[in-house]
Amino acid sequence: MPIIADLHVHSRYAQAVSPRMTLAELLRQAEIKGVDVIGTGDFTHPLHFEAIENELEPAEPGLLRMRNSSSRVRFLLSTEVCSIFYSKSRQEKRIHTLLLAPSLESVREVNRELAHWGHLEEDGRPTFRRHAKDLVHFLRSVHPDILAIPAHAWTPWYSLFGSNFGFNSIEECFEEETPFIHAIETGLDSDPAMVRRVPQLDGVACVSFSDAHSPEKIGREATIFGTALDYHAMVRAIREKDPQGLLRTLETDSRYGKYFWDGHRKCGVALSPAETRRRKHLCPACRSKVTVGVAHRIETLAQRPEDWREPSAIPFQTILPLEEILANSLGRETGSKAVETEYKRLIQALGPELKILLEVSESDLKLAAHPLTAEAVLALREKNYSVVPGYDGAWGKPEMISEERRLVFTRPQMEMF
Repeated sequence: MPIIADLHVHSRYAQAVSPRMTLAELLRQAEIKGVDVIGTGDFTHPLHFEAIENELEPAEPGLLRMRNSSSRVRFLLSTEVCSIFYSKSRQEKRIHTLLLAPSLESVREVNRELAHWGHLEEDGRPTFRRHAKDLVHFLRSVHPDILAIPAHAWTPWYSLFGSNFGFNSIEECFEEETPFIHAIETGLDSDPAMVRRVPQLDGVACVSFSDAHSPEKIGREATIFGTALDYHAMVRAIREKDPQGLLRTLETDSRYGKYFWDGHRKCGVALSPAETRRRKHLCPACRSKVTVGVAHRIETLAQRPEDWREPSAIPFQTILPLEEILANSLGRETGSKAVETEYKRLIQALGPELKILLEVSESDLKLAAHPLTAEAVLALREKNYSVVPGYDGAWGKPEMISEERRLVFTRPQMEMF
């Protein structure tokens, strides 16, 4: 059975994260979403690690399960850390790195050392004023199967290739530790097809996870493994880019991401890369510098055309959150009571969210869902929809069902749902 894994999440101890992000809630949401292996998040934080030790117990190799629970969901020890340091050219760099660890013992050793690097109790995503290569070197000394993955590698802030504090290559960042960077996380604003336009990344795997800051965001991106339920087998599949072990990734449509295009949110200005260059990177409204987004950064580093495809590349599927699909098809706002009620009803009728998006048959969709919702899910699968691109922290806006199409259904019919 394929394993759906979302290994980049946060706990309630991280800044700008929902207080509901407890281990029990991670488990509950993983079941709702259809995730088989969920990251613990924030294992460097003393209070969260205490909860991990008290609430979880060893299961399959390198994995944990909730004590006194019959759930099939497993936990994998994970965290994200921030490194702020100066490059050889004396420029300040800021990157986030996702860490995966195989055992409680290895995490204890990691935490003991990192407590000397920074204040672990201040943030679930601790900040270290140490070079990123030092982090990778140290982790290798603790356990050979600890994996360091540059997180959301293209976003403007705090990422490997980010336009504001990032690098132009892996080697610039990790120097002699580069051979031990086996994967990058695509992030919400890019997908493997975009990444593969950059030849220097041919040797690394693309993985995708949610970076969830609230329970509802779990599973919005994920990686599907064909391995045994075993930490070491999953890491080996990533390192070797094994198509039998690393089956595919689930990627939120990149245009939906908050930093896909360039722009200036304060002025409501969104620009394509070509338009940004034409305007010399200045906002047409206020003349300040725009935030350069992911599409622009990839174009800057790309040496292959947009339609280039690597024949042996690990495949991916494009998805959108079911909540967004419901909001669009019902003509309501995400977070509204109508959308929440319909979401719960569909999960009860058809099963986990990812199953609804990817697997439920057309006939079952049409039986259980509002006609426009079924139409929207099928449009997603057939890539027959549009998205107004996100920019400078503003989410993109999917359009699965047009306003004209919604008018076919009378208001009483809509109110039934």
